[in-house]
Amino acid sequence: MGLTHQTQVCIIGAGPSGLLLAQLLGLAGIETIVLDRKDRAYIEGRVRAGVLERGTVDALEEAGVADRLHREGLPHTGFDLAFSGDRHRIDLQGLTGSSVMVYGQTEVTKDLFRARHDAGQRFFFNVDQVVPKHLKTAQPQVQFQCDGQIHTIDCKFIAGCDGFHGVSRNAIPQNLRQAFERVYPFGWLGILVDAPPVSDELIYANHEDGFALASMRSPTRSRYYVQCDPGDTVADWSDDRFWNAFATRLGEQAAGQLQTGPSFEKSIAPLRSFVAEPMQYGALFLAGDAAHIVPPTGAKGLNLAVADVRQLSRAFIAHFKGNDDPLQTYSQRVLKRVWKVERFSWQLSTLMHQFPDYGPFERRMQRAEFDYIASSEAASTAIAENYVGLPLE
Repeated sequence: MGLTHQTQVCIIGAGPSGLLLAQLLGLAGIETIVLDRKDRAYIEGRVRAGVLERGTVDALEEAGVADRLHREGLPHTGFDLAFSGDRHRIDLQGLTGSSVMVYGQTEVTKDLFRARHDAGQRFFFNVDQVVPKHLKTAQPQVQFQCDGQIHTIDCKFIAGCDGFHGVSRNAIPQNLRQAFERVYPFGWLGILVDAPPVSDELIYANHEDGFALASMRSPTRSRYYVQCDPGDTVADWSDDRFWNAFATRLGEQAAGQLQTGPSFEKSIAPLRSFVAEPMQYGALFLAGDAAHIVPPTGAKGLNLAVADVRQLSRAFIAHFKGNDDPLQTYSQRVLKRVWKVERFSWQLSTLMHQFPDYGPFERRMQRAEFDYIASSEAASTAIAENYVGLPLE
């Protein structure tokens, strides 16, 4: 005999998108239950992106969890593109009147967990065998195992915020969904180091040896990346090998400011572009990585998930106030923006990385594109508009 629970919205996934959705709905008086296959400590410890669009900051302010962000976050009004040592600054503030905020996804997750805990959020962690059921009926359910017992959640709606490897997307019948994917022939090796950043702003660098990114988490903690082969492991990259590759790819000007040190986190992330359509089936609504993945080059993963959640929260709130139109058009509206963001992330990835099948012609095309951006205010503005974040549809 299992246990049955009641709520209005069951949220699968306790990452930042699921937590933000629960927070926004909670502020509107809508009950939620959140479940995740991992525990809170694991989720809070995951190292992820750190560049927040203006719209993401607005969403966190709306959710009442932006106080620490504004105390500790680093506002950035621009960033550099570098090509074989030449650099061009994209003036976000001057070109768009807006900026971005550097604040780690780990910190966003901690802030949201704290807010949901204080609000009495119902969580189930370390769950297994999660099955969304009866999605095309008026009584959808989520069934799962936790602590050796079978649990069933009766709800009105289910929000799939459980990431690329979660169960939610596959709950949509295979004959009704399409997947569009590009797997890139390289990965990103990233490290964290307690050393001041090499620059006050991010540097995206293309070098004949491969891509590099200089980022940061604070004035004393840096987050750096280099392009690596897809079959590489962390063991293949000693700190010395990383620093040599990173300094070479940044170019002499930036490398002259580089302070190195022992890394305390090192990981490799594969790169892919992925979109699943539709993002809604019956009572199930997908958000974030459950429906789409972008390569990290444009810093869009978390921001795109937050944009989904803003739309989905508003649609749920409208439903409980008697208006179903936003829910019925959710997938169509969100996917229009998703594909625009996918285009930008693909464009920047194609410009800034070395592809194994590129010859002299393709490399000259990359150089010509960089030179055009550096010489054209219109081209720089297009980059800036996408980087600070496109408006919600």
